[in-house]
Amino acid sequence: MLIREIEEKDNEQVEFLIRTCLVEFGANKPGTAWADPTLGDFYNLYRNEGSKYWVVEDNKKIVAGCGVGPIQGWPHICELQKMYALKEIRGTGFSSELLRIALDFAKKHYEKCYLETLSNMVAANKFYLKNGFIPLDKPLNATEHFACDVWYIKTL
Repeated sequence: MLIREIEEKDNEQVEFLIRTCLVEFGANKPGTAWADPTLGDFYNLYRNEGSKYWVVEDNKKIVAGCGVGPIQGWPHICELQKMYALKEIRGTGFSSELLRIALDFAKKHYEKCYLETLSNMVAANKFYLKNGFIPLDKPLNATEHFACDVWYIKTL
C-alpha cells in the first residue's frame, strides 16, 4: 500500500470511499459530508495554500483518505477533514500514518487542529482521543455539517 497526495484521477474513487463509509454509519444524509458539493472534486479543492489531501492506494484502489484545510474565521486553526478508511484496512496502522502526515503538514501552517465527527463512529472517536485530540462542548462555528455531534481540537 502507498500513501500519497491526491491526484485528479482519484476524485471518483475518493467520493466512492467516503460515500461507502457514510452509508455504513447511517450518515448518508444532509448535514454530513454526504451533501458536500465538492465531494467529487477533492483534487481541486485541496490545491489551495494550507490545504492538502492524502490517499492510501492498494493495487490502484483508494482505500483511505484524509485532508487538512482552513476554517473560515479561524486563521490559526485547521480542520482535519474527510478522514475515512474502508473496513478492510481499519486496524492496520494506515490511519495512524495518514494522521501523522496530515498533522505534520498542519504544524507548518496552523497552531491547532479541529475536527467534527459523529458519536456513532465509536472507533474513530477512540482513535482521535488516543492521538491527543481534546473533546469540545460545541463546534467552533456553524458549518454545513450540522449533523455532527462530536467535536475535537488538538494543539499542534
